[in-house]
Amino acid sequence: MIYRFRAILDHDSKEDIFRDIEIRKTDTFEDLFNVLTQSFGFDGSEMASFYVSDDQWQQGQEIALFDMGENEDIRLMNETIIEDVIDEDQTKLIFVYDFLNMWTFLVELGEIVEEAQGTDYPNLMFVCGQVPSEAPEKQFEADQSSFEDEDEDYRFDDYDEFNFDEHWN
Repeated sequence: MIYRFRAILDHDSKEDIFRDIEIRKTDTFEDLFNVLTQSFGFDGSEMASFYVSDDQWQQGQEIALFDMGENEDIRLMNETIIEDVIDEDQTKLIFVYDFLNMWTFLVELGEIVEEAQGTDYPNLMFVCGQVPSEAPEKQFEADQSSFEDEDEDYRFDDYDEFNFDEHWN
């Protein structure tokens, strides 16, 4: 069976930038990484990870390109088969390429189809939009109400009110 994915560059521009890709469900995430980086014009030499996502695009379990030794539960792209993670119920991934520039893509399974005779997979089906020369800047915003305290006069830099020795070590 063939999985058809749409990978959309997550940015604030009015222009749509996406790629439609076909890949065998038995291929690895490393194969998906390779076709995504090539189809968006990257050389594939930067660190990257996929993250399993829910319907609200909340980042879940990481599937990394390399084991950096930081997490024992990490899955690796070259060892993880796409169908072991993605199916009709779990359709969304977040793909982050180049952790310094944070190219971020929303990847969603759109369709599962039979393999077509004479088609080489992975297959780039459709290209829309030009990738900008620089990664879009991310605007990280927090809900300010979560930082507000009931006591308006409370300040974090007023250390005298805390009961601890700041030179404890």
